Amino acid sequence: MWRLYAAYGRENAGNAVLGTVMALLSRATGLVPALLLGLAIDAVLLGTRPFTLPLVPETWIPTTAAGQLWLAVAILVGATVLGAVGSWLQNYGWNRFAQNIQHRLRTDAYERLQAQDRTFFDQSRTGELLSVLNNDVNQLESFLTDGVSSFLRLVALVVGVGLVMLSLNPWLALVSLTAVPVLAVFTALFVRRIQPKYASMRASVGDLNARLENNVGGIEVIKTEHAEAYEAGRVREASQSYYDTNWDAIRTRITFFPGLSVLSGLSFALTFAVGAFWVLNGPPTPFTRTVSPGAFVTFMLYTQQFIWPLAQFGQIVNNYQRARASSDRVYALLEAEPSVADPTDPVEWPVVDGHIEYDGVTFAYATDEDDDASPVLRDVSFSVSPGDTVGIVGPTGSGKSTLVKLLVRLYDPESGAVRIDGHDVRDLSIEQLRRAVGYVAQEPFLFYGTVRENIAYGTFDASDAAVERAARRAAAHEFVQNLPDGYDTTVGERGVKLSGGQRQRIALARTFLKDPAILVLDEATSHVDTETEAIIQRSLRDLAADRTTIAIAHRLSTVKDADTILVLEGGRVVEQGSHDELLAENGLYANLWRVQAGDIEDLPESFFEAAIARRAAIEGGGETD
Repeated sequence: MWRLYAAYGRENAGNAVLGTVMALLSRATGLVPALLLGLAIDAVLLGTRPFTLPLVPETWIPTTAAGQLWLAVAILVGATVLGAVGSWLQNYGWNRFAQNIQHRLRTDAYERLQAQDRTFFDQSRTGELLSVLNNDVNQLESFLTDGVSSFLRLVALVVGVGLVMLSLNPWLALVSLTAVPVLAVFTALFVRRIQPKYASMRASVGDLNARLENNVGGIEVIKTEHAEAYEAGRVREASQSYYDTNWDAIRTRITFFPGLSVLSGLSFALTFAVGAFWVLNGPPTPFTRTVSPGAFVTFMLYTQQFIWPLAQFGQIVNNYQRARASSDRVYALLEAEPSVADPTDPVEWPVVDGHIEYDGVTFAYATDEDDDASPVLRDVSFSVSPGDTVGIVGPTGSGKSTLVKLLVRLYDPESGAVRIDGHDVRDLSIEQLRRAVGYVAQEPFLFYGTVRENIAYGTFDASDAAVERAARRAAAHEFVQNLPDGYDTTVGERGVKLSGGQRQRIALARTFLKDPAILVLDEATSHVDTETEAIIQRSLRDLAADRTTIAIAHRLSTVKDADTILVLEGGRVVEQGSHDELLAENGLYANLWRVQAGDIEDLPESFFEAAIARRAAIEGGGETD
């Protein structure tokens, strides 16, 4: 929590100072009623001592009992109004302070999350990350708003009341203070027990959110597979886990608070008994200071103000422990270092020619269970001349998609290097690299918003005319015109209101608008029908005519005209050449071509044996495409 204040508190110090000063003022005004009541009893009603007030000149004090009584009433009203104003300003200051920190903390955590590499997201659950950005940040805001201000009010009240009580009768004050060390020990035991329980509870919240987010995202599969009962059971199990951890913390908490109340009540009763005996029988030996009825009433009111807030200290500690568990999760995200980061001194790259080289590249996906995961790519080497088109083909799980993800630094290779124009991509700024490369994934992603916003995503200053030109080149303009609101039609979350082919063409239009120097197509026509594929392929040929292009394809017909075709198997380049050259070799490419042509009978038995082995490796988690 101190780190949180150090990082974000300085720029909001004015609000914190306002809240603190007003908290002290409102607590100070709260001391006035009991003091005036005791004085009025002794000076006005009983006449046992003169009517004097601290900081008030004697010339201002009326000489009659009625005047003194009305002065007391006026001071009470003034203190009440001043306390209310102070309380409002205190809440204003602390709420502004907490809201500003909440905003900054959430946006900083999101920016840190956004800076992470794909490995981080591969090993994290979306629901848990959302829980950190939402639930945990909100928990911190709640503590900053209520917990800190309550703690300051409590400190101000205890110090103020304690000083006044000691001035009235230090020995009787010590009687009231006997509960303080007992409460401190009791609170320390509570903190020791509750802290790990809140940590477990926050983790279970993340698990529950991850399960809910996963199920909402996969609702179509749940319905089509009639798995509602199964998923309801899994949600029930995750919810039960949260219930158990939360109830464990609740049981500890609800046991602690009544214990505080009992200690506070016993302390109050002890003070009442000793004070009343002192008033009735005079000071006990060896004490000499008497206690008047008015002073006794003042003392008991202050004791109540002093003791009962100490019982609330447990609630403050409870809120602090919840906030601390949340801050641990937020700071774990803020301090996560991405493995893919900008170089400290990036290479200047004013002109992109588009020469690509893979030099002995080996890569394996990191996993939590196995640090020595089997490589997806093994010693891959090839080069692409500027302006050429290279097709990447191979069985599922051979590493085709991984190959191009290294080009845009979604991951970095374990060994070897990927170079563009002779520069290792790790020496280039990530922003410049990704602006130079247009990447169209096999699963197009659309954001909630309009068609126009999705096409212009990444090229945010594009004109409407430029957006329309890009849509035409991607064969998307015609279907967009037929949508209810044309380019202003909302596509829904992840583009659910559009078909797979329509989403793919919108993603292609986004890349056309970007006009990159290097084009990467990862199954860019996998979600369109044959007729639409032909239209898009014609547009892609125009786009690729004057730029370096890498095209991944399962449909070999889409890359048969490429300048070079690379065939991957088991993470290695096993064949390389033109379409005709690879057919003449009669190897893996030729067999894949026969499969797509329907010539199953002409395939050798060794092809099926290798295919079965590859499927077994993929289904066993040994390979990723």
